[in-house]
Amino acid sequence: MKLRSLLFVPGDRPDRFAKASASGADAIIIDLEDSVAVDRKVTAREATAEFLSGDRPVPVFVRVNPQDSHLTHDDLASVLPYMPDGIVLPKAEGARSVHWLRAEAAAVADSQDGEAPPILPIATETPGAVFDLGTLREVSHYLAGVSWGAEDLPAAVGAATAREADGRYTAPYEMVRSLTLFAAHAAGVAAIDTVFPNISDEAGLSAYVVRAARDGFTGMLAIHPSQVKSINAGFTPSPAQIAHAQSIVDAFAANPGAGVLQIGGKMIDAPHLKAALSILARL
Repeated sequence: MKLRSLLFVPGDRPDRFAKASASGADAIIIDLEDSVAVDRKVTAREATAEFLSGDRPVPVFVRVNPQDSHLTHDDLASVLPYMPDGIVLPKAEGARSVHWLRAEAAAVADSQDGEAPPILPIATETPGAVFDLGTLREVSHYLAGVSWGAEDLPAAVGAATAREADGRYTAPYEMVRSLTLFAAHAAGVAAIDTVFPNISDEAGLSAYVVRAARDGFTGMLAIHPSQVKSINAGFTPSPAQIAHAQSIVDAFAANPGAGVLQIGGKMIDAPHLKAALSILARL
């Protein structure tokens, strides 16, 4: 499943589901958590279940409510009979949260014959979660990817903000972003960068996406359809990148057993081959 862009849409706004699906996003995330008021949860579940029961032009993930909300079981009971393409778990705390969610899904399955779809944990929204990132490799076969959040964590520790005046992350949250990147790659799953909240700043979004792709993220969360085009473009290898990667692969294929080769006046070795194969795998 290609996951360059994953677009959030509130679960209690079914009028937006079709537009989100037609946005060009690789997947949509119907949200039952933050964007839905408590008195609208049932309405959101019903609308989400109805949408899942029909044809899906794109993969559909559902963000359920976190463990401490005591709402997750009912969320799963509503959507699992229609088997969403993934479950987004907020405020996840490493492998134990993934096991907990699967246990909840199994409890629902006992009565509704469902199974647990792949899980995309939002893996840094509590202080303890930061220390549990490395455990996600233990449950990698259950994951669709790993993402992070830059809003709940500063609130949890009493920080005034996670960003500098120019929009860059402050040092603690830059560290958390980096740890998420490495946790995802250690688990061998998609590394999904968090949202860019200023939907009117197109230049800022483009720069953010370029940086994320440069650093090794493979996709990004989106909060508005207008962001999808830039995100998809940023996480799609350019023709020049593809040609260079193919030249590396071809050179090693033509020289089996070689440890180091010269291409274009530069020395190329095993890490370059691995990076080239990674680029071609994203096509």
